[in-house]
Amino acid sequence: MSKDPKTSLLKQILTAIKHRLRQFLQLWSLQNLTNLPDRLKNLWQQLLGSYWFIPTACVLVGILLAPILVTIDEHFDRETVREISFAFTGDDQAARAIMTAIAGAVLGVAGTTFSITIAVLSMASSQFGPRLLRNFLTDTPNQFVLGAFIGTFSYSLLVLKSIHKYDVAFGVPQLSVTFAIIMAIICALLLVYFVQHMVHAIQASHVIHGASNEALRNIHYWYKDSCEIQHQRDVTHHDVEHFQSWTATAIIAPSSGYLQQIYIESLITLAQDYGGVVQLHTSLGQFVTDKNVIGHFYQRPADHNSHLQKTKTLGLAILPRAPDGLFWQRLNTCIHLERQSVHSNDIAYSLGQVTEVAVRALSPGINDPKTAVNCVQSLTTCLSVMMQRQPPSPYHFYIPSDDKNDSDSQNESDILVNQQRVAILAVVTKNPTIAAFIDTSLGEIRRYATADLMVLKALCQAMTDLNYACVNNAQQQALLHELTLIERAGEENLSYEELITDLKAMSYEARQFIHSNNAKHQHFEYISQFDAQINKTLQRQSR
Repeated sequence: MSKDPKTSLLKQILTAIKHRLRQFLQLWSLQNLTNLPDRLKNLWQQLLGSYWFIPTACVLVGILLAPILVTIDEHFDRETVREISFAFTGDDQAARAIMTAIAGAVLGVAGTTFSITIAVLSMASSQFGPRLLRNFLTDTPNQFVLGAFIGTFSYSLLVLKSIHKYDVAFGVPQLSVTFAIIMAIICALLLVYFVQHMVHAIQASHVIHGASNEALRNIHYWYKDSCEIQHQRDVTHHDVEHFQSWTATAIIAPSSGYLQQIYIESLITLAQDYGGVVQLHTSLGQFVTDKNVIGHFYQRPADHNSHLQKTKTLGLAILPRAPDGLFWQRLNTCIHLERQSVHSNDIAYSLGQVTEVAVRALSPGINDPKTAVNCVQSLTTCLSVMMQRQPPSPYHFYIPSDDKNDSDSQNESDILVNQQRVAILAVVTKNPTIAAFIDTSLGEIRRYATADLMVLKALCQAMTDLNYACVNNAQQQALLHELTLIERAGEENLSYEELITDLKAMSYEARQFIHSNNAKHQHFEYISQFDAQINKTLQRQSR
């Protein structure tokens, strides 16, 4: 009788462990982590974003390379080494002196490069903004140069340890010392390259170019080259119009932070398993608290048409069920929140870097409107590419497929309906519009350049440049709205009436150009009234 309670308690413990293990396997199975390439890519970006990764890899290479070359030295013919003109053939004292000098020199240079990097980061933070620091930290050449120095230092120490007296069976590792000398020469060249690279990297034009290229990469990641018919069908899908009338369960953010990643494929799998639709009300880059409602899960009615596709095989759509504990655990793995805004595939974050450079350039402490104009031109390039491409659809579907493994056991009575499979709505995301991107990039610059005619005229020119990329009336209306705000900002803040008149004249011509039906086949060039009078005077004098 005394063993029964213990046995029962042991069974309960084993059952609980088995249940937890099953939940863990379900949570981290490849079926749920369908965005595995994106997750690995994000992990790789986080490693590159850390300043220690590449230097640590170089140290490991140096630690592994030293014993390998020393072992080769033990089995290498000494006479063959002497025939190599640039090979080291000295005694143990000379080898120790060389290795000690190399180790001390490269360590001192490594400290110098680190000091230069810190000084550049401090300057970049004050001039371009703290969000641009990541571009300097993740600069691969800088990390590689520092890694080459400390890797050579680690290699030299290990080779120095292996140098013995001539009365020992094995003497001086000549090939290893020769390789250390070659690495020292390469480190000297890398020091020159590092100084030249840092001088070039701190230039405003280079910073703007790098940030805009990152924005273009993110645009190419999200926006497709051409319009697809499926994207047009998504809008007319039956569930798109009616899913918000289903039973809804609020999705609460698991923690506070910025939404950095949304793993769509994992969300689709989750919505498929629970027979519903996941709608997210928060887009990438937005900040949420742990009490925010970031979305809803809409459970399909039991008599919904999509459930008629279900067969008796387990691989097909299942009947809807309410969210449980496992649902929330899996949902937390489908979104990634960070306490601080970091690099991701977020287009708004990349455009915000260029915008921040422009805003800092317009500050009274820097007062560099030309840099702000360059930022406006770079943002115009990025927005022009976005306007000409197919935006990502907010609606994501899945098509349930038949289980081919059990085809022999199936018959017509197993199928509840016909075999035709149709797309089922699974996830609805929130995607910013072109008008929102224009407002958060060029509109932000406008709000800080209200008293600078050069930047305001550059913004007017940007509206006409973007008009060449317009593909629909909504984009054109966004440009006209921004033109109105630019004109109003200058009218209320410019110091002289002549400047206001000049801006209003350019805004008027830009508006007429955008309204023109043949605008995409014409060239827009604004010439002020004063410049026009000067040109007429010069023409009369030339006659």
